[in-house]
Amino acid sequence: MTDIATNTQRILQLIETLEQPEHRVVIAIVGPPGSGKSTLAEAVVEQLNRGQAKAALLPMDGFHLDNDVLEARGLLFRKGAPETFDAQGLVDLVKQLRETRADLPYPTYDRSQECSVPNSGVLKADTRIVVIEGNYLLLDAPVWRNLVECFDASVFLKTSLDQLEQRLVERWLGFGHPPEQALKKAQGNDLINARLVLEQSLDADLTLINDANQPTA
Repeated sequence: MTDIATNTQRILQLIETLEQPEHRVVIAIVGPPGSGKSTLAEAVVEQLNRGQAKAALLPMDGFHLDNDVLEARGLLFRKGAPETFDAQGLVDLVKQLRETRADLPYPTYDRSQECSVPNSGVLKADTRIVVIEGNYLLLDAPVWRNLVECFDASVFLKTSLDQLEQRLVERWLGFGHPPEQALKKAQGNDLINARLVLEQSLDADLTLINDANQPTA
């Protein structure tokens, strides 16, 4: 089995061990940029929906602050860092999705426009399991740490910095940036954020390794 298939199965096994609460089950999949957490979260949701579970994916990316807000705060060059997200908005939404079983809108992120789109996604009322993926879901910092109490289980996807740098440079190259600029973007912002996630995240219920040379998100 590939790493992603093996890791998917381990997360599914973790979910099977959970008690069935009245509220929606919330699973956090966390990792630094380039670790493959988005790809893994998508695979988990796909497998859950192949069974009898009603599952949905909630990416943290929809809570990016708009570029004009970041520019006004002098943070545009650090886009993707914890302070460039609406952390309180994310906390409020996660608490709400646990407390209600109605349809619940949430923001998504439009990469072509580099902006969040309010209420462009919807968690359906019959969604039983919500898988949230993002860099800072376990960050031990004000506001962010309030998320932990909302998770029924958390998973941390760990990857070496060398592997992350390679993947992040390849990502920027794929977006059309020349090699020198791709390396600058990876080292000047992405890897700073990656170190923060690796060094300042709270312990997860399950830690997985993804160092294989696979496409990641």
